[in-house]
Amino acid sequence: MTQRVLAIDIGGTKVALAIVDETGALLTETIVPTPRSADPDAVYAPVGAAVGAMLADWDGEPPRIGIGSAGPIDGPAGSISPVNIGAWRDFGIVERVRASAREATGSPPGSVTLIGDGHAIALGEYWLGAGRDVDSMIGMTVSTGVGGGAVINDELFTGTTGNAVHVGHITVDLAGERCVCGGHGCVELYARGPALTAAARARGLAVADARELTSRARDGDPVALEVIDEGMRALAAGIATAATMLDVSVVVLGGGVAKAGQVIFDPIRRHLGAYAALPYLRGLELRAAELDNAGLLGAAAVALGRVELR
Repeated sequence: MTQRVLAIDIGGTKVALAIVDETGALLTETIVPTPRSADPDAVYAPVGAAVGAMLADWDGEPPRIGIGSAGPIDGPAGSISPVNIGAWRDFGIVERVRASAREATGSPPGSVTLIGDGHAIALGEYWLGAGRDVDSMIGMTVSTGVGGGAVINDELFTGTTGNAVHVGHITVDLAGERCVCGGHGCVELYARGPALTAAARARGLAVADARELTSRARDGDPVALEVIDEGMRALAAGIATAATMLDVSVVVLGGGVAKAGQVIFDPIRRHLGAYAALPYLRGLELRAAELDNAGLLGAAAVALGRVELR
């Protein structure tokens, strides 16, 4: 019988769930909006209902479940504190999902494994996307935030608490403004979509969002090009720092901002030369992500045991 797992991808605006088989095929998928509530139970309620619906007709071995969540997370404790879900602080997502699965099937799940969303995205691309031909890579997403994860020698490198390779909060400007994380001059302050949009508006360019900004850049608008160049310089510095520490030769970049294509990738590649200067980094390759559902597939991959966690 084909092996199946339940994958859950938790984001600030929505939670995606899918039954995924060992080839990466999504057999059943559903998406529930993340409720705007201060009550942690109210936020979890539609997620728990979706877990129950997904597993209502489950047969065979107890289901294995993989969760990829916006962070920070506490992997050993099985809890999450997503920045964009204010009601969930040290929320015990693993135990809650375990209880929902037990209620749906009548027995405990085989396993429930929690990883950060950056790691889930990296793992999805490593398994079935742009990193499927390498044994070590950094996976990153640039959208409303900047997230990351890494596979090193065919193992998912999660760190002590599950928050390793948080590229968005690498400091690239020692005198920079304070970030929401508490640090100063983080990559996210310059490279995430809302930051790019705000920088453009501050210079008199009226754009609604990062999509419009990148469109204006493709049309040759000098302010748009300048803003993107500065943001991608910060991102290049963060990428180079992560690659320097982890000694990898491939970085896969996805997310809403990255989908803009060469108007984003060209300045990153140009600036990487200034920061990835050590001999072992000179061949650092930046690839575009290939998957639209890398987070779900990464959550499935960890449930399937495609890699070891360390």
